[in-house]
Amino acid sequence: MDPTQVEQVRSFNRTVTQRVGALSDEYLARGRPLGASRVLWELGDGMDVRDLRRRLGLDSGYCSRLLRRLEDEGLVAVSPDPDDGRVRIARPTAAGRRERGVLDAGSDELAASLLTPLSERQRTTLVEAMATVERLVTAGLLEIAVEDPRTDDARACIAAYYREMDERMATGFDPARARPLDADGMLPPAGLLLVARLGGRAIGCGALAFHDDDSAEVKRVWLARSARGLGLGRRVMGLLEGHARDRGVEQLQLDTNSALAEAIGLYRSMGWVEVERFNDEPHADRWFTKSLAAPGAPD
Repeated sequence: MDPTQVEQVRSFNRTVTQRVGALSDEYLARGRPLGASRVLWELGDGMDVRDLRRRLGLDSGYCSRLLRRLEDEGLVAVSPDPDDGRVRIARPTAAGRRERGVLDAGSDELAASLLTPLSERQRTTLVEAMATVERLVTAGLLEIAVEDPRTDDARACIAAYYREMDERMATGFDPARARPLDADGMLPPAGLLLVARLGGRAIGCGALAFHDDDSAEVKRVWLARSARGLGLGRRVMGLLEGHARDRGVEQLQLDTNSALAEAIGLYRSMGWVEVERFNDEPHADRWFTKSLAAPGAPD
C-alpha cells in the first residue's frame, strides 16, 4: 500500500469529520452526538435492533447505549417483537418522528453550507467527487463469503434470481424446466454458493457446480439492482474462479441469455469465450467457457 495514499485518506477523514460536526458533543446543536442522531434517523418506522447494528456496523454494547439514550429522551421505544419475543424492535415515538424532521432540516442546511461558498463549477466538481467517493467506499464495505444454500438469505437470493430472469427473458423463466441445481448441489463437495452482503443485507450471490472431469459450471449469479455499479459482479465472478482453481478445476463453463447484455459484457471482459451449445438448458441461447489452466500447461 502506498503510504501517500494512506495519508491522503487520513487527511480526508480529518477534514470531513471536522466539517460535518462529527467531533462535537451536540450534532446540529440538538443535545446529542452524531451517533445517536444517526440511529434515530436510520430507524425509519421501526427496525429489528440486530438489523440496525448490522446496517451501521455497531457493536452490541454501543448500540444499546445509544438506544437507551434515545429512550431516555422519549424519542425511541424498544419492545419485544409480538411474533418472536427474542427479537427487539426499536421504533421512533411521535416525538422521535418530529425530532427526525428537525434533524433532516438541519442536515440540509449543513449540506448547503458546504456548497454555498463555492462557484457553480466547484459545486459540480465536489458533488460528483462525493458520489464517486461514496460508491467506492460502499464497494469496500461489501462482504462475500461461502454460505449454506439452505439459509434464509441464500434462499432469498436464489428466489430473486428466478424472479429477475423471469422478468428479463422474453420467454420468461420457469425453474421447473431449468437444468436442476438444488441446495445439495450447492453444498461442498458437489458445489458451493457465495452470498454477498452490504450492511448485513444479502444483495447478491453466485454458485459453482463441480463436475467429474475437472470442469465446473458457474450458476445463479444475481446482483440486487441497488448494488450495481459497485464492481460486485466482477468480484463474485473472480471469487468463483478462485474457488474453482483451488479445487483443481481447469475449465469453467456457463450458459446465459441474450437479454442479459451487461452480464455478457462482463464475461467477455474477464476472458470468457463464447462457444457452441454444450448443454440442454432451455432458457439459454449463449454459452461461454474460460480456461483456468496455468499458462504453458499441457492440454
